[in-house]
Amino acid sequence: MSEIVPPPAVPDSSSIEKASTWVQPLRNEIGRVLVGQAELVDRLLVALLTNGHVLLEGVPGLAKTLAVRTLSSALHADFKRIQFTPDLLPADVIGTMVYHPKEGSFTARLGPIFANLVLADEINRAPAKVQSALLEAMQERQVTIGENTYKLPDPFMVLATQNPIDQEGTYTLPEAQLDRFLFKVRVVYPTPAEERRVLDAMATSAPKLEVNQITKTEDIVASRTLVNAIYMDEKIRDYIVSIIQATRTPDAYAPHLKLLIRCGASPRGTINLALAAKAYAFLAGRNYVTPQDIKDLAPDILRHRILLSYEAEAEGVSSEDVIKQLLDKLPVP
Repeated sequence: MSEIVPPPAVPDSSSIEKASTWVQPLRNEIGRVLVGQAELVDRLLVALLTNGHVLLEGVPGLAKTLAVRTLSSALHADFKRIQFTPDLLPADVIGTMVYHPKEGSFTARLGPIFANLVLADEINRAPAKVQSALLEAMQERQVTIGENTYKLPDPFMVLATQNPIDQEGTYTLPEAQLDRFLFKVRVVYPTPAEERRVLDAMATSAPKLEVNQITKTEDIVASRTLVNAIYMDEKIRDYIVSIIQATRTPDAYAPHLKLLIRCGASPRGTINLALAAKAYAFLAGRNYVTPQDIKDLAPDILRHRILLSYEAEAEGVSSEDVIKQLLDKLPVP
């Protein structure tokens, strides 16, 4: 693609660089505690900048909880962890009314969802009514307890985890609810070098995990105005639409994929890919989006939005395989 020249109305590069001075120090501070998860950290920052939520998929022990806790400490944000279990009730998540016999009155007891960062651990272990209560709060950013409605704090981000291996006693998240997550990130095992660093740092009965505050949540909220003003060329917009359209009509690009995709991405995928690309450019200190931004983010945006056919599952084809093939077939602007 030829050089992108943003119009005068777009904030200049120096404004973006000045507003994003907290980004690299924050990455460095988190990286000091969290080894080998730089991409995960960037996805979490993109979600914060776009008011999105993240679904983390990975086996236990890959530092998913540590990642969220470290990020909250570096931002001086309120953090809550909810362990989802089969006996969990919606009131355990959002809160409930408590009766006081002496006064003969009710007061609202707010649930753990009232935090900036909420870790919904093993979300697929709770029944559908609990999942729905959480996902409704994610969408509306407010909850109703009794007759009163309470707004959730800003920023507010839910990071839900699920184990791809252990499926016994789990409740699969419906596709409509999965679509509410900005990203579905696969957390992978560390490399040998990274695992050695983990060993050196953590092989003690009391590992030191102090995290310094680098910025504050107000800086995240303030940065959103600039993120929204990031320039996106018309050709980039068309490229995003063509990617989403390709998931619905794959036979127009790669005929053999028609039998592998049962359902393509919704328009929410189109919107989220554009929003995430702007935030991704902001983290890079740019005032414009590039085609590579789109290609980098597309797998995590689309992974949970493409439903594969039984033929694909039988052949061992993953959504990543399908997305990669579509991206390879589509012309890049």
